[in-house]
Amino acid sequence: MLATVKSFALDGLNGYPVDIEVDTQKGVASFDIVGLPSNAVKESRNRVRSAIKNSYYEFTPRRTTVNMAPADVRKEGSLFDLPIAIAFLASTEQIGVEKLAEYVMLGELSLDGSVRRVNGVLPILISALQQGYTKFIIPEENAKEASYIRGIEVYTTKTLAEACAFLGGFKDLKPVACSNYTATTTANKYDVDLKYVKGQKIAKRALEIAVAGGHNILMSGTAGAGKTLLAKCVPTIMPDMTFEEAIETTKIHSVAGVLDSEQGMVTVRPFRSPHHTASLLSLVGGGSKSTCGEVSLAHNGVLFLDEMPEYNKKTLETLRQPLEDGVVTVTRVARSIEYPARFMLVASMNPCPCGNYGSRDPNKPCVCTYNERRRYQNKISGPLLDRIDLYVSVGGVEYDELRDKNLEEDSLSVKARVEKAREIQRNRFREEGINVNAEMNNRLIDKYCQLDDDSENLLKMAFRNQSLSARSFTRILKVARTIADLGGRERISLNDVAEAIQYKTKDLSDENYR
Repeated sequence: MLATVKSFALDGLNGYPVDIEVDTQKGVASFDIVGLPSNAVKESRNRVRSAIKNSYYEFTPRRTTVNMAPADVRKEGSLFDLPIAIAFLASTEQIGVEKLAEYVMLGELSLDGSVRRVNGVLPILISALQQGYTKFIIPEENAKEASYIRGIEVYTTKTLAEACAFLGGFKDLKPVACSNYTATTTANKYDVDLKYVKGQKIAKRALEIAVAGGHNILMSGTAGAGKTLLAKCVPTIMPDMTFEEAIETTKIHSVAGVLDSEQGMVTVRPFRSPHHTASLLSLVGGGSKSTCGEVSLAHNGVLFLDEMPEYNKKTLETLRQPLEDGVVTVTRVARSIEYPARFMLVASMNPCPCGNYGSRDPNKPCVCTYNERRRYQNKISGPLLDRIDLYVSVGGVEYDELRDKNLEEDSLSVKARVEKAREIQRNRFREEGINVNAEMNNRLIDKYCQLDDDSENLLKMAFRNQSLSARSFTRILKVARTIADLGGRERISLNDVAEAIQYKTKDLSDENYR
């Protein structure tokens, strides 16, 4: 007898329907799975067999063929275990087939018949809803992330037997109740706060501008000056995520398998800090399964590269596309997948390998030669530096500053100014399809970054004297627009342009530390 169950698979972040067709006939006992299954899918025959037997159903030795349509697309993952088992039981007439066509089923089976969570449920449900499917049976551990989607009926099951009893009408399952999204206040989520960072007023100002406009920033300074601490404070001043941003981010984390099943939704902006030994694939994604990397996991959040020159130069160069386009395209022989990767890059570096060049402490002399310093700084290429909007030097802190009992301005106060600036940008770009100044294209720059004559002359002088590229020119205008937004000004002033030029033309050469 032939039985068909509807399931879904993922291609990147997009889901597509898969028909699980199971046909059982008399003959030599076999269990064949066709339709381009991966090894994980092929191994499901063993999980399905044990799960059925341990759920007190019969696994009669027959000639069994499992077809996964469309047959020309490779199927990966263990989420097909449950639909295969259900289809087999229906094919052998151990359960009825009346309700099978109503539900899309997902789930991995344990040998004892329990149903385990699977990755990528949220993007699957969203894609299925867009294609007209509204009823689902999924693992109970995936219930939380499914609860945020309106317009669908989601039923969860702990075991294969429970799913069969529900489909046979012997047990009632209540649909998952809808959850309301509530953004988590990011400033209260972390142990760090700007009020505990002594001094560094210029660096704090640069961070505020960077966060307000979604700009990339590079901090350079001697070892122990506080660059890492400043970077860790960035999430505390970022605006809370909107529901749309949370959905986008959660889809990526769900596919990657790093989503907290109890939380069910990413409610705080990601802060990803890969080690400098991270490989190219782990940073941008790829591999045989075309998985997403750190740049995508940082979508709508922060990617922090501590001691940037220590990363492999080839790995760093792969950041060019996502920094420019906000997406990363993973291309392999069999498939090409595009993952979103619109993140704020926060990077830090020392002025030299020993980290002491430019230090005001006479007990910490630099032991590096001029060529060693230049070689170290040149590990970051010019085109990559060109994609960074703000450079800031982080100097050492005096003893009196460290021991000052008065707290600095806290993150909540800075965050309030950032949110006001972001609100201005949201209103400005409401019809443009972007959210922050850093995402402006040339047309929007011409429209929203008008300069007076004095500002134009200053920018012209900087362009010629500093030999700026066209990309640097546009990024200065974007930063100036953000500075004006922080000040609540409709038009960009001369001081806004001057401050933006100061951050963009910061020299990373030795002269900067003399």
